[in-house]
Amino acid sequence: MESNEYYNSSILSAIMFLVFTIHPGANAQGLVPALYVFGDSLVDVGNNNHLELSLLKADFPHNGIDYPGKKATGRFSNGFNFADFLAQNLGVPTAARYLSLSPDSNNTDSYLAGVSFASGGAGIFNTTNLGQCISFDEQIDYFATLYAVLVEQLGTEKTLDHLARSIYALVIGSNELINYAKSDPADSASPEDFVGSLLATLQIQIKRIYNIGARRFVFIGTGPVGCCPGVRERNETKECNAVGNYVSNLYNTGVSSFLNMMQKSEDMSYSFFDTYNAVLQYIKQPSTYGFSEVAEACCGLGDLNAKIGCLPVSTYCANRSDHIFWDYYHPTEATSRLVTTTAFDGSAPLVYPININQLTTS
Repeated sequence: MESNEYYNSSILSAIMFLVFTIHPGANAQGLVPALYVFGDSLVDVGNNNHLELSLLKADFPHNGIDYPGKKATGRFSNGFNFADFLAQNLGVPTAARYLSLSPDSNNTDSYLAGVSFASGGAGIFNTTNLGQCISFDEQIDYFATLYAVLVEQLGTEKTLDHLARSIYALVIGSNELINYAKSDPADSASPEDFVGSLLATLQIQIKRIYNIGARRFVFIGTGPVGCCPGVRERNETKECNAVGNYVSNLYNTGVSSFLNMMQKSEDMSYSFFDTYNAVLQYIKQPSTYGFSEVAEACCGLGDLNAKIGCLPVSTYCANRSDHIFWDYYHPTEATSRLVTTTAFDGSAPLVYPININQLTTS
């Protein structure tokens, strides 16, 4: 690729960042005090960069090729990811990487501005990618530490008021579902039992976040994981893996049902985005949404560019905006932007019971 194309791509990303930074209707302080992010590589903004022994990193080219300055920041994307676009629509800064902050009690201002605990490879189970990421339980432990620091500095009342008015984005579950889709059925639990075990653990984790002080939840459901290039390429036909898609849809249904029940019994509100059906629409009607390539990864090597991930030796597509997938598991910046736009201002059946914009005033 020519150097002037690199330059133009970076300028475009910078312009888009400015365009999306303040959502219409946001005041100078943003629609909410802060955004706190929990989850996996879909929303990791660089926490894994600080894990010395982890192999699950994206701090090298060609990641970040469309990020301002062509910088590989640790995002598993060619540019911005969902966490960035959500922050921009809320009119708040992208949440700071928790592991980039000093481990002491002088982080009050940083903690109040929003923090990301998300980590590439993280799952609901602590055994998922053990030792390579910050597990979901560990992320919640870090949130508890943040709470304790704020209480020490501000007092309980001010801390709880701040936390109650902030937004909590949860993006978790894909890693277990992908592993299940790739596993030998003979060695696996039934889809229903497997998803049931995920949901039982997840419910406890969400309640922990609530008990610390969270009241406004954004849950971005898992996508059609069976259609990820890294799962497709294992099929001779290169079609979507039906089992992967089935467990993803089952998982989303369970999460949505739990949040609905929780809202009826607790002082909380939520917005759930049905990523599964949204991305299936992109795959089935790509031209409607500005895409032309739905199966092949933009960056990688081998069948569907998905035998090997996005490494410096990998090839990558010239036009990232027409691909749904950046690498074998992660969406392009274009897909993340489209998902965020719908989740923020959309309506049922893809986002319910309210969208994120409505959640800010709930």
